[in-house]
Formats: sequence, structure tokens, C-alpha cells
Amino acid sequence: MSYAVEDWVKHYTAGTPDKVAMREIPSGRSFTYAQMHERVGRCAGMLKAMGVEKGDRVGYLTLNTTDTMELVFACWRIGAVALALNFRLMPPELKFILENAEAKICLVDAPFAPLKEALEGNCCVESWIMTTGEGGPSEYETGLTNAEPIYDMVEQNLEDQCMLMYSSGTTGTPKGVIITHGMIYFGIASGVAATGTLADNVSLSNMPIFHIGALNVTAVPAIWYGSTTIMQRMFDPVTTLNAINDPELGVTTLFMVPAAYNAIKALPGVDDVDFSRLKIALCGAEAVPVPLCEWWLDKGVMIQEGYGMTETAAVGALLTKEHIPRKTGSCGRAGMHSKIRIVDEGGKDCAPNVPGEIWFKGACVTPGYWRRPDANAESFVDGWFRSGDIGRMDEEGFLYIEDRVKDMYISGGENVYPAEVENCLYLMDDIAEVAVIGVPHEKFGETGCAYVVLKQGCSMELGDLQAHVSDKIAKYKHPTHIRFLDELPRTASGKVQKFVLRESFSAD
Repeated sequence: MSYAVEDWVKHYTAGTPDKVAMREIPSGRSFTYAQMHERVGRCAGMLKAMGVEKGDRVGYLTLNTTDTMELVFACWRIGAVALALNFRLMPPELKFILENAEAKICLVDAPFAPLKEALEGNCCVESWIMTTGEGGPSEYETGLTNAEPIYDMVEQNLEDQCMLMYSSGTTGTPKGVIITHGMIYFGIASGVAATGTLADNVSLSNMPIFHIGALNVTAVPAIWYGSTTIMQRMFDPVTTLNAINDPELGVTTLFMVPAAYNAIKALPGVDDVDFSRLKIALCGAEAVPVPLCEWWLDKGVMIQEGYGMTETAAVGALLTKEHIPRKTGSCGRAGMHSKIRIVDEGGKDCAPNVPGEIWFKGACVTPGYWRRPDANAESFVDGWFRSGDIGRMDEEGFLYIEDRVKDMYISGGENVYPAEVENCLYLMDDIAEVAVIGVPHEKFGETGCAYVVLKQGCSMELGDLQAHVSDKIAKYKHPTHIRFLDELPRTASGKVQKFVLRESFSAD
């Protein structure tokens, strides 16, 4: 049986039209549900007039803004697919994604005008819509004013696609993750009991909403609950701390990566901040250090560690409050609409506390990758999704993350796949061989170290390597260390032994 998709904005407009749906930092803009309904309707009408049909992809290249929220819900109203674009990428990276997705329209925030100029006329996008992201005069605002609003959602089912988000593959080629209405719906529903979310909660969206974590943990769920979301343009520790401390904003709900919690912890004056209104503090994207959780707990804030992926709509497991601090260090049990197994190399379930690969099944799991049957065949086994992550589950069913996806590392909350960086470095004439690993970094958690085998008679410095990649890959992917070897350590079959490189770096 297939179930129809409901229009959340329209639903709450009928019941609580004067309640604030969205607020914005720093512009101060505020929209009630009735006002959001009108603006979403006008955005939908604008897209329709520009030729967007059901199933078409509409990109957004923006900082956090209520404009993006309107675009996403407008896409859903007319059955289009919202395409999230990482603004940290370089033009060649964005071009691949836009063309692979066959994006028709793209909303661009003012700070990213240079990216738009580099891409315009150089990829498949038919129309670009510029916005200030803060309500000033723009093509976006003019388009809303002139549009014939659409107030009713086109008929759709939970199985229909509503989002497309790209994550880099281990081969260096980004993969488009298909996200359905059902994944979004059941992901949010799973979080209700696990977090204690209520309609009077106020979510601060300060992580980039081109990521599934921010989009489907704070921003979009706030509208599902009929509560309020606050858009912070981008993460800044001082701005975030001030928002938490502002009784007028009344922030109750937060999702951040560990590095962000750590950055706030280090601020002068943090001891004078009132954290009493903060009821839900979620953390994910990488393992959360226990000492960090303990520091926040001393402030009266229980950090709930979670584990999910773009492929699971950010949902998987979450540590609930009744198990803090007893199970601090775990990311909790599987959510209501998720099933999790720990599987050994032979495909059998591991015994308690024995590490293995984490497999997912349930309503929150993607139906597959966009136009990548090869990736689908590799990632799914008998209906189970293979995460590639290593974890263990204790006797009580609590999940502990042991390692990230094979060689992937996380820098400042962003996934970095060494193969992509290596492919870029191999374009340098002086390099014979190269291998990149993630190494500890005080500020960003991890950054890259490039182990380089130079061609005979050649020389190189870190600055040369960084200059080469500066216009090819995003800055967070740039290696910050370089080491030179006569040859890379390899297995008998020729595979680079990256664990040997990690041990070597640790011994330096």
C-alpha cells in the first residue's frame, strides 16, 4: 500500500497560522506559518513558470537562509527534487554534480556569485536565480512578487524522490543519494520519542543545510513538528553561543559536529552563559569524545550522540537521555524505523562487542544511488545497506563506532575520500606515486597527509602541492602535511597499506 505525501506547511497554516515557523540570523527576518505558506506557494509558482515539472532537479547553492527552506518546500509542493550543493566545492566538482543530476534551475546565494559565473553557460543549468539570502532586493524576491502562487501539493507518494544529495565515492566520483519523502518522514518520526521534541521547541540550524544532518535533524523537522527553526547563515561559535544565551530566541534544540561543540567550549565567557533553555543537544558525523560530553554535562547539557548517513536520511541510532552518562561514548540503539546489524566478512552477525561492518535496513534507507547500478550492486545485500563503517554492538544493543568508511576521514565535519585527493595529485608531473591518509588535527579533527614518491630528480614542498589543488578541490580536502618515501608500502596483491602509513605518522 502506498501513502500520499502531506503538505506540512499548509497543514499548520490551517491550525496555527500566526505561529512563527522560521526566523533568521542576522537579518532578523521572521515568517509565520501563514507567511511561509504564501512564500512557498509563490516560489512553487515561480519554478513552475520557469518550466520545472514533477521529477525535475532544482539545485541550491546557498548559506543557511529561509530562502532555501522555501525552495525545498516549493519543490516538494510541485513534485520536483531539491538538489543540495556543497558551497565549499570548486567549479569542476559542482559541474560534475549539476550535470550528473541534470539540474534545471539553481538558486545561488550572493556570496557564491563567482561560482555561478564560472558555471553559467558551462553546464546544463538552464536558469540561475540569485538571492541575497537575507531578504534584500534580488532576482529571487522579484520572482516571488511576480509569481502566481500554488497553494496545493501535487499528488505524490512516500516512495517518490524529493531530494538528491551527493557524497564522494571511494573512487573519487561523487554518488547521488536518492532521498524519498518516506525517508524524510520516518526519519523525523524516529526522532520524536528519542529526543522528546515538542511543538514549542525552537531549533537552531547552524550547520550547513546542504548536509543531511542539518537538513533532516533540525531544519526540516522543525516544520514537521509545527515548531520554529532559526537559520544561522553559517556556523560561528560566538554567534551560536549568543543565540543559545538569547531568551528572546529561546533556542531549545541544537545539532552540531564535535568540532563545533569543542569550539564553543573554548570561548571566553562560556561559563557565564545560560544553557537552561537548551533541552536537546544532538551530535554526530564522527565519534564524540567522552571528555567533551562530560564537560557539557557539567553545564547541564546532555549531548546525545547519534549515527546516521546521507543514505539513511541521517537516521540510524541515537543515545537517549535516560542512558546518559552510563552509555556515554555510544551512539545508542537503533531508531524506531531502523534495523542495524554488525556483520563479519563472511556476512554473518558478529557476537556482542565484536567489531564488524554496520548494515542498515528500514524505512529510512535510500532505495539506491542516482544512475549508479554498480554502486547499488556493491552496497546492498538481500535488502540490507552496507555502510562500510566499522562498529560493535554490546549485549544491550548499544552501538559503538570503531572506524569510518575504510580510508575516509572527516575534516571539520566534512567527509574526505583520499582517492579523490589522490586522483588530483596524480596530475602533478613530479609525482610517481601518492597516498593520502587522515591524521589528527587540533582544530578540524582530521586533515590530510600526503605520502609522496617523487619521480627521479624531482623535488617538492607542501606549498607546491597545495598550490596545485587550490582551484581543483575544496579547501577542506587540501593536505596539510607531506611526507616523502622511496616507495609506498603495499600488500602482495599491490594494495597500499594505509595502516602502515598511519603508524608511521604516529611515530614521527
